[in-house]
Amino acid sequence: MIKGSFTAADGKEIRYKEWTAENPKGMIQVSHGMSESLLRYEKFAEYMAENGYIVFGDDHRGHGETDPDRTGYTDGDMFTDTLSDIAALSDIYRAKYPNLKLVLFGHSYGSFLTQAYMEKYGDRADAFIVGGSAYMKGFQVTSGRIVAKLNCLFGKKKKKAKLISKLSFGAYNSKYKDGTTFISSLKEECDLYKACPDCNFDLSNSFYRSFFSALPRLYKKKNYKNIDAAKPIMLISGSDDPVGGYGKLVEKLYRFYTEKVGVKCVSKIVYHGVRHEYLNDASREAARLAVLEFCDALTEKKD
Repeated sequence: MIKGSFTAADGKEIRYKEWTAENPKGMIQVSHGMSESLLRYEKFAEYMAENGYIVFGDDHRGHGETDPDRTGYTDGDMFTDTLSDIAALSDIYRAKYPNLKLVLFGHSYGSFLTQAYMEKYGDRADAFIVGGSAYMKGFQVTSGRIVAKLNCLFGKKKKKAKLISKLSFGAYNSKYKDGTTFISSLKEECDLYKACPDCNFDLSNSFYRSFFSALPRLYKKKNYKNIDAAKPIMLISGSDDPVGGYGKLVEKLYRFYTEKVGVKCVSKIVYHGVRHEYLNDASREAARLAVLEFCDALTEKKD
């Protein structure tokens, strides 16, 4: 693994990691979820690198080595600025490997960044994997945005958004009494997540204000009309993932891309009995293989 950094458009130093491959046939850029860091994808990255892909990604603002001392908060519009960082890192690697195709892989929070990336920076990647995601709009988003905005208005933008965390993650976990959580049905994976110093922390009110403000924009025609309908999209989730509405919001996202946006090639995989982190649940081997096959189909295709 190689570590590096680059200077973002606003002058902030963004940390990233790379897993190299001999004789690479393509690139995979990972956009990680909230309350975690890129390092949680190390096993996945090593698997893809062994199969010929350069894997790289940044630690998003408020996370990991990019913000080790201010976990969950950084100045500015965190969603929009992070999206710009992802595009900047894409540019760095496209310039370094101009003949390799690039797949953007986003999980959870990273999947919503991927949805936004398709609309604003979609020309930089050749295909997209949207994992642990949903068609996310409505009362939950509106109420979350109001709570976060009010807290920021009253001088609490840097404070942990404990109420929002309780209403979302607390609700997701309330049904599990066996030591597992909504992220995985495997207790050992849940224990690893809880023990990881880069994971399992509350994010700031500023983060949620930015996040919940960005979500409704994903489904506005003036934005989604910019999606290149010729570029393939893969949706991947678990049937027991509450973020995806136990499959319902994943199906709604699938219909959004196929029917409203008109994307020509959208595939959808929902693993039965699997929760939020399909890469860290009973489906992990199948999910890695599915991602590999999706990427291989892209890189083997003649332009």
